[in-house]
Amino acid sequence: MEMTPFKRNLIALSLFAAPLGVNAATQEDVVEHYADIAHAVFADSHTTAVALDEAIEAFTASPSQKTFQAAKKAWLDARVPYQQSEVFRFGNAIVDDWEGQLNAWPLDEGLIDYVADGYQAELGNAGATANIIANQSIQIGATDLDVADITPKLLASLNEVGGSEANVASGYHAIEFLLWGQDLNGTHPGAGERPYSDFAYGEDCTNGHCDRRREYLKAAADLLVDDLAWMRDQWADGNKDNYRASLLADSSENGLRKMLFGMGSLSLGELAGERMKVALEANSTEDEHDCFSDNTHNSHFYNEQGIYNVMMGAYQRVDGSKLTGPSVLDLVKDKDTDAANAIKTSFEQAREQVKTLVVSAEKDNVHFDQLIAAGNNEGNQLVNASITALVDQTKHIEKAAQIIGIDNLNPDTADHQF
Repeated sequence: MEMTPFKRNLIALSLFAAPLGVNAATQEDVVEHYADIAHAVFADSHTTAVALDEAIEAFTASPSQKTFQAAKKAWLDARVPYQQSEVFRFGNAIVDDWEGQLNAWPLDEGLIDYVADGYQAELGNAGATANIIANQSIQIGATDLDVADITPKLLASLNEVGGSEANVASGYHAIEFLLWGQDLNGTHPGAGERPYSDFAYGEDCTNGHCDRRREYLKAAADLLVDDLAWMRDQWADGNKDNYRASLLADSSENGLRKMLFGMGSLSLGELAGERMKVALEANSTEDEHDCFSDNTHNSHFYNEQGIYNVMMGAYQRVDGSKLTGPSVLDLVKDKDTDAANAIKTSFEQAREQVKTLVVSAEKDNVHFDQLIAAGNNEGNQLVNASITALVDQTKHIEKAAQIIGIDNLNPDTADHQF
């Protein structure tokens, strides 16, 4: 039985944990190591995106069930490091401003390709069923757009076309939709079931326009690789003009504030709020993160792992190597050992609780879209327990900030009440 990306990485991650305060760390050391972790995470995201691009090239050159499954596996593998990068979004505007082209969701997939009858799009979105793949030109409102030549540049230009955030033409989720297709199962078991023949040649093509579907998939993968290479380089050492240089040239207090704000905002407003609470309260699979592939459990877990990485100053790379160094937790322990232990406990409990969503999917075959179903009291409780653990984790992030003297934190709640 093939080991899932989650299981492979969980085994590796369990082999190490950052020790508390082994050596006295300075604030400057902690911020610099934070930049090292960011560079490693984005470098791994780029490496796995290259592997995805290569798998897509192989698939589109010779469409078959085997090459199709290899492309899907490469997509799942690519999500592992990328989801750990989202902790760098909040507090680092350069990442947050860039992230939408790679990971925007939910999306109106009818902009990209065919959709089932009864498709529910965002109200007022003029591009919700434009179907780029089926057309040489599309009309968004009063504007006619030439989409005959599907290139990375074209896809980038179509993001949020017509002013709707649901018009997502590029990134992981556009690729996910092309590989899996719509998940039409609602809160019942099952992911998208797109046939590989949607990319086939000649008479084997299903649902028409297979040549343009192949072109779209390749262009989206190429754009993903280019975007990740740019962000990787923004965190690279030795470049006096990139973002890393400006971060380290700023005060260490501001660097720590970015770190703590990033952890707290992903933990509370984004992961507990937008990605769990919204979907649960609305019982809405449309608000599920990796909705086409049913990979949301892993997406949530690796978001939490990214938060854990920053607090502990540790990251497990995709090649198996371990990156460890001075951490926020070290700074806390230098001032208050009991508080550091309580923070570490809260983080470990949150990670273990979010992991229950993975166990539910992989052991019990009950995925996130089933857990949030109306009437699934046990599943709802499991998601609620994860939300509660993330709220507690955020309180301990705020406690860490207080102990090491970082004020004006106020993690983003995304207007949610917890």
